[in-house]
Amino acid sequence: MQQTIKIGTRGSVLALAQANDVKAKLVAAHADLTDESIEIVVIKTTGDIILDRHLMTAGGKGLFTKELEDALLSGDIDCAVHSSKDMPTSLPDGLALTAFLPREDVRDVFISPRANNFMGMQEGATLGTASLRRRALALRLRPDLNVVTFRGNVQTRLRKLNEGQAEATFLARAGLNRMGMEAEITETLSLDDFPPAPAQGAVTVEIKDTNTHMQERLAPLHCLDTAAQVTAERAFLASLDGSCRTPIAAVASLSDDMVTLRALLLSLDGTTVFEETGTSDRDAGAALGDTLGQKIRAQAGPEFFETLKREIEATIE
Repeated sequence: MQQTIKIGTRGSVLALAQANDVKAKLVAAHADLTDESIEIVVIKTTGDIILDRHLMTAGGKGLFTKELEDALLSGDIDCAVHSSKDMPTSLPDGLALTAFLPREDVRDVFISPRANNFMGMQEGATLGTASLRRRALALRLRPDLNVVTFRGNVQTRLRKLNEGQAEATFLARAGLNRMGMEAEITETLSLDDFPPAPAQGAVTVEIKDTNTHMQERLAPLHCLDTAAQVTAERAFLASLDGSCRTPIAAVASLSDDMVTLRALLLSLDGTTVFEETGTSDRDAGAALGDTLGQKIRAQAGPEFFETLKREIEATIE
């Protein structure tokens, strides 16, 4: 009798949609797999439990992955499905990101029951977001706005919006598309003004690096184009020690066999922006991301990062 494949995931509507998509793709790719031979295992992460403060005060991005990775290492699950932008740039020993699904729309969206678009918000209006990148990009264009921390899954943030805790918020279009919630979108924001977080819109699957069986199972799901883009973006993130503590944006595009990366580092209020763009062979995306990161780090200088750290600690509860 074939052993059941166990897919680990967080329990939000979006996480379950992504995990079930991986399950469906596995069944479609392998004639010997059925719905009954693949089990979705829901694991609550620390990041799902701590909702009363900003992630940076609780430990950072790894809060959304630690329990899933513990289950991988213990053998309780065979693979874990993640939103790639939630993944720290350094993984625990023995684990690897072995598959990236075809990427969804990378753009952010503006959602508001009161304003028809972001620039149409009233002066001094309250914008809710937990993303330092979105905060900085918003204040770069609208320094008059009052930005407050706004955490929770998509449904929680929409509920808070309807309760009047903020007049507007930003979300990733990819997640709304995956849940069939496009009708919630007020405005899709331009990449020029609102470049995304590194790896936004990409789903990845993590396994033990010694699990050759799961490597083979997941191989047909792997998208080389998505992997090339995300590799470049995550290398830039890693070069700046990027996390939820840093306002960083990056977006890679492909043309023929070349990858072009646009990368930004911002001050918390958006008044200072360091931006670099570069192109390389698609297989050299990691080196490209690292190079752009080192350029921006040198331009910003140690004092910028020290000031940024103080400002973030003073701003985020």
